[in-house]
Amino acid sequence: MPRQPRLVLPDVALHVVQRGHNRQACFRRETDYLVYLTLLRDLCRKHGCALHAYCLMTNHMHLLLTPRDEHACATLMRNLGQRYVQYFNRQYERSGTLWEGRFRSCLVDSADYVLACYRYIELNPVRASMAACAAAYSWSSHCANAGPARGELLSPHAEYLALSQDETSRQNAYRQLFDVGDDPAFLASIRTATNGGFPMIGENLKSQVAATGRHLTRKRSGPSPAKSETGADLLAGDFGL
Repeated sequence: MPRQPRLVLPDVALHVVQRGHNRQACFRRETDYLVYLTLLRDLCRKHGCALHAYCLMTNHMHLLLTPRDEHACATLMRNLGQRYVQYFNRQYERSGTLWEGRFRSCLVDSADYVLACYRYIELNPVRASMAACAAAYSWSSHCANAGPARGELLSPHAEYLALSQDETSRQNAYRQLFDVGDDPAFLASIRTATNGGFPMIGENLKSQVAATGRHLTRKRSGPSPAKSETGADLLAGDFGL
């Protein structure tokens, strides 16, 4: 089945994931992470993408960013991928692809989903048993978002700023988001949404997306469900938004 076109709306955040080909490592040394982040910073500025959160894992990466137009994210990821692969291949005397096809993404909107996506991204090393807590991992945005480190890479999302008008109180409130355990239902939802390109959005944006003809959830494959003797339709869906 062909993939549906990527769903991007100007000034609406996207959760972006890109993985190494065949699960191979994309980052081997500290220098690799630093080069990638430098390229990311420069290209976000060039192509008009506001970066809110990130996490660079050994064989994949997560970004939360807001593009200024519908083409900004794709242009950013294309140029970022190409430039980093050129560096990586020179550094390790290799050739060929590094990434597993095109990047995956989903729209993220509303306070619940945006802040949960921040948290999801920065807790990746903890879920992978690579760090005891989000603050202990060097290659994510957590210490910049939670304080006291400042990140020149980052532009705070409006929902992050809404945590408090005062920076210290805002960082305290942000850290408190990490005091509770993961919600398994949300983990399943964001993974399904990102892999399938389905939006995780609030009610205010649902009508706008529905008007484009795009599905808000993944449709179950196979023939249409049979009707019961009473004629009631059987409803199916992977997760609710």
